[in-house]
Amino acid sequence: MKILHTADLHIGKKIFELSMIEDQKYILRQIYEIAVREQADVVLIAGDVYDRAVPSTEAVSLLDDFLTDFIRAEIPVIMISGNHDSPERIAFADRILEKRGLYIAGNYCEPLKTVTLKDEYGPVTFVCMPFVKPAVTGNATASQAVEQMLSTLPVTLDGSRRQVLLTHFFVTGEQGETPELSDSESDVNVGGLDNVSAGLFQGFAYVALGHIHRPQHIGNGNVYYAGAPLKYSFGEAFNEKSVNLVELGKPGEVTVRKIPLKPLREMRCIKGKLGDLMSREVLEMLGDSREDYVQATLTDTEELIDPIGTLRSVYPNVLQILLEKNQMAEMQEYESGVHAVKKSTAALFGEFYEMLKGEPLDEKRRLVVEEAAREAEEL
Repeated sequence: MKILHTADLHIGKKIFELSMIEDQKYILRQIYEIAVREQADVVLIAGDVYDRAVPSTEAVSLLDDFLTDFIRAEIPVIMISGNHDSPERIAFADRILEKRGLYIAGNYCEPLKTVTLKDEYGPVTFVCMPFVKPAVTGNATASQAVEQMLSTLPVTLDGSRRQVLLTHFFVTGEQGETPELSDSESDVNVGGLDNVSAGLFQGFAYVALGHIHRPQHIGNGNVYYAGAPLKYSFGEAFNEKSVNLVELGKPGEVTVRKIPLKPLREMRCIKGKLGDLMSREVLEMLGDSREDYVQATLTDTEELIDPIGTLRSVYPNVLQILLEKNQMAEMQEYESGVHAVKKSTAALFGEFYEMLKGEPLDEKRRLVVEEAAREAEEL
């Protein structure tokens, strides 16, 4: 059985108040085309379908188009809610849609919702575990909540049956190794009560995770974050996005392959003087990539008039400008503050006196200040 695993679509997301709907439409179409080309038997969407609990009409319409494509192609889709989603909205009309091959687990329930599909080797059971806060299950930690939910499964997880888990939690390695994070992620708690050990998932043929935006393998088993299909911050500029194509053979036979995704526009970081970035040589070198989403760090020391407007005349999608001189000034101010904390009261007064008078304290005044400082510290 061929399984296409994706997650963290965040449909409706905005970056610097710019809607990503056009980019998301492009990448979702690409995911659909990969599923058709690879002849996927099922598509898994592991939560954070929308970027907010109350999605925009544009976001709802885009998801509708995306899922309708799969229904028309007769490719089943199994989808759960994530921490950004409203479970009730995600689960709307779920029982009706199952008749068309769309299986949705929005709300927390026990026993967990399962979907069984068949191939030449027999049944594959997909276990749906949507995101839920521990308190909702009557537990103090996410780990306890997950253990409780897994205990409701009607069969033992011993690896003899082909079972796939679809879930959305902060999953760490068996020894507490944490996944790599992206700076676009919010509401991710590290090293606390929300951690779930990958060791709890032993016995599953494959675990399809959502919640972390970087695609990566977790722990010792077949536990994978598919990652978000798009870059949602400039900190991800050099990361590659992908979907996982999982092939299940007989029990114990599992292969996982990453299929790269190519966005409509990249996240691109450029740096230099304003004039240099506008030069013909640089523009010719960048070519069509000038249409990418751009973060520009300007190294000019003199004052600039409307630098973002100037840059947008040739880089239409500039989203952020950073001035290196301001960053350096902030760093110096920080370092100055750190050093100041380490100075004595008498030394700080001496610097203040010199700033006001334009000359350092003489020996007589210095002794008076030091004595006064000692008396003050003894009080």
